[in-house]
Amino acid sequence: MLDLIVIGAGPAGITASVYAARKKMELLVISKDIGGQAAWSGDIENYTGFQFITGPELAAKFEEHMRKFGIRLKEGEGVIALEKKGAIVTVTTDKGTYEAKTAIIASGKRSKQLNCPGEKEYKNRGLTYCATCDGPLFAGKDVAVIGGGNSALDAALQLVRIARSVSVVNITPRLGGDPVMQDKLIQSKNVTVLNNASVIQILGDKFVEGVKIKKENKEETLAVSGVFVEIGLMPNSEFAEAIEKNERGEIKINAYNETNCPGVFAAGDVTDCPEKQIIIAAGEGSKAALSAFRYLIQHNF
Repeated sequence: MLDLIVIGAGPAGITASVYAARKKMELLVISKDIGGQAAWSGDIENYTGFQFITGPELAAKFEEHMRKFGIRLKEGEGVIALEKKGAIVTVTTDKGTYEAKTAIIASGKRSKQLNCPGEKEYKNRGLTYCATCDGPLFAGKDVAVIGGGNSALDAALQLVRIARSVSVVNITPRLGGDPVMQDKLIQSKNVTVLNNASVIQILGDKFVEGVKIKKENKEETLAVSGVFVEIGLMPNSEFAEAIEKNERGEIKINAYNETNCPGVFAAGDVTDCPEKQIIIAAGEGSKAALSAFRYLIQHNF
């Protein structure tokens, strides 16, 4: 019987596991991958202690820290159910079932889809959801970034160094995201920002060849070889059916990272914590682990 199961190995999950290991808790981390959204980020300039570090570099340091403690990890497993029966939390994955006295849900978020014609057909054939992963494949080519928030700005800033041109298709009247990132993007010579524009269709043959957009009631086609979808994220919370969520599917927590289910905690972007930042997710992970430890002591496990 485990003391704790941590679901997710992004900044929140890894930090939670490190804090739990330091408390000598018997724990298991279950995650499809390591690093979470941090591994997809480009240049990071606002994580305390690092004036500059790339997302993959920071994710690698997180993983190194976790492995230093010899924490058990089930990588490549997707959680499909979480249940609380009596005092025991049962976590079911696509490969097995695990039991613990407490659990921390730190499963993060995933990319939203455009849900337009051509998206499914050209996924991984020129259409992608990760500039960090796939950007280098489009060196010297014309690409489009769909979205106008921080994730879209981050993707565009990565791509301006690689692609010949970057068209940012933003459905709102003006870009969102951090002003510093907006300034950097606007100063880039090979970027065109198209506000009040929506995607109608992804075009191509065997691979992406263009994007049909609607801008101010007029349709036009952008000739691009790559499409990077960055229109926001959805919480990975479907497996936790009994856990209370808000209208966006984010898990509701209090200041102690407690959910409505005693013994089940949550941290990071999967929660209703108002700001989605790497450093905040890491801090929330530490709080969740300390709360889980306190729960074990109070319930005399």
